[in-house]
Amino acid sequence: MRSLRLFSFLFAALFALSVHAQLMPPAPAVAARAWLLMDHASNQALAGANADARIEPASLTKLMTAYIVFGAVKQGIVKPDQQIPASEKAWKAPGSRMFIEPNKPVSVNELIRGMIVQSGNDACIALAEAVAGSEAGFVQMMNHEAARLGLKHTHFMNATDLPDPQHYTTVADLAHLTSALIRDYPEFYPIYSMKEYRYNKITQPNRNRLLWLDPTVDGVKTGHTEAAGFCLVASAKRGSRRLLSVLVGADFDLLRAQESQKLLNFGFQAFDGVKLYDKGQTVAEPKVFKGAKGAVKAGFSDDFVISLPRGAADKIKVDLISVQPLLAPLQQGQRVATLRVSLNINGERKVWGEYPVVALEDVPVAGIVGRAWDSVRLFFQ
Repeated sequence: MRSLRLFSFLFAALFALSVHAQLMPPAPAVAARAWLLMDHASNQALAGANADARIEPASLTKLMTAYIVFGAVKQGIVKPDQQIPASEKAWKAPGSRMFIEPNKPVSVNELIRGMIVQSGNDACIALAEAVAGSEAGFVQMMNHEAARLGLKHTHFMNATDLPDPQHYTTVADLAHLTSALIRDYPEFYPIYSMKEYRYNKITQPNRNRLLWLDPTVDGVKTGHTEAAGFCLVASAKRGSRRLLSVLVGADFDLLRAQESQKLLNFGFQAFDGVKLYDKGQTVAEPKVFKGAKGAVKAGFSDDFVISLPRGAADKIKVDLISVQPLLAPLQQGQRVATLRVSLNINGERKVWGEYPVVALEDVPVAGIVGRAWDSVRLFFQ
């Protein structure tokens, strides 16, 4: 019986995926080893190829380096104007550099710009040492944060871009990391749109060509090694919609920009962004057992916007599937239900996607009498 239920679950999941694929507009051909197009608001994959294949991240590693550094600044571990003495290890870092000098102090603000705009490996190591005491300690923080963010196919061995058999990720993980970076640290994100940065009397341009080619593109990061090929994580915002593209393994610099532009244009032209619920809007109030309240307000912690094939917005149908029995205590942000979005195609409802609905408030446990009464109710249910 258990194996039959498992088979039924897997069949339903595969059926939903196949239906989803049937409804998707056909993606363009992309000259890259692996790529993914994602809607930032919903983290919804719109198109992709080899999205979960293991890849060498090259300088896209610095997305996680930046994520950790931004968090350290926000927590006060380092301060933006704090002067950091460059170690010999940072000064001698191979690869791209911002050209810091040994024992010459440089501010955290300058290092952040050197890391992002100039892709300086020396800046990355100096920041890692300032935040964690050593690059090795910083790498532990990178891997801890990767696990917390759910990047299941990612592992780091350094804070820069040096190749290593155990230094790997996927384009899907990079897309989710980039989305988290934009969401969690909006005050730092505008640095990614800087077209050049000057330090130590040396001006270096941002290697992201799309910053010059498309005014809606405002980031994010390039990368290149012989093994990884030419890589680019790009983001564009048109109106209220933001899309992300991740592309690795292009044959040359211009090609990674052209193919990324193709992906972003496809996403904006083939899909509509549809806002279903506002941030904090009560979508439902599912029943709660053993709680100080008999129900909990449930909804979304951000505006809930999904991408649908152009012209399909009027075909949406939604169903709320509550987690039952729902037992107190509940914490704000805890998943309490699932929103199933379907499209009515030729009179037939086809599942488009399922999305978590969270508690909008805390629900503490009830007193002993309330808990006892609900135990009786649960027994008879």
